[in-house]
Amino acid sequence: MAMQIPKRKKAAFAHEEDGDTVVYLTPAGLKSLEAEITRLDTIDRPRAVKDVSEAVQKGDLSENAEYQESRARLTRTEGRIFRLREKLKRVELIQKTDGQQTVQIGSTVTITGPNAEKTYEIVGPEETDPSKGRISFRSPLGAQLMGKKKNDEVTLTIKGETTTFTIARIK
Repeated sequence: MAMQIPKRKKAAFAHEEDGDTVVYLTPAGLKSLEAEITRLDTIDRPRAVKDVSEAVQKGDLSENAEYQESRARLTRTEGRIFRLREKLKRVELIQKTDGQQTVQIGSTVTITGPNAEKTYEIVGPEETDPSKGRISFRSPLGAQLMGKKKNDEVTLTIKGETTTFTIARIK
């Protein structure tokens, strides 16, 4: 029995990015997204369907907590698959190019500041991980860096403290 997913209104996804927004991913990020969809499709969904089926066989569904939980898990799994497939439709791969003159999505930028030198890779919001030096082009620093050139200065104010950085390298 195939289950239909109800059509959802955009307001239902208010906590997520706009459904028409481009999703910028590196090749590794795309591979990870595709792997998650495959796992959900081939492992999680069949397991959830089996659990629902087994719970149905146990009798009265109105008071069957096992059925209610397995049904909710199946619904969550179906919803996640739907959202990921919709996201996959909007993916634009981040292509690194050598000899970049300006900072853009996919650039690796080294900045120097008053206390240290730091290197960041500019990625989309989906792959942001500041602890690994990956910042979003929408983050305060990422947005300031976009379009800048080597030796340009970037001023960032955080919690009332203003710091100036200089772009040392762009890869």
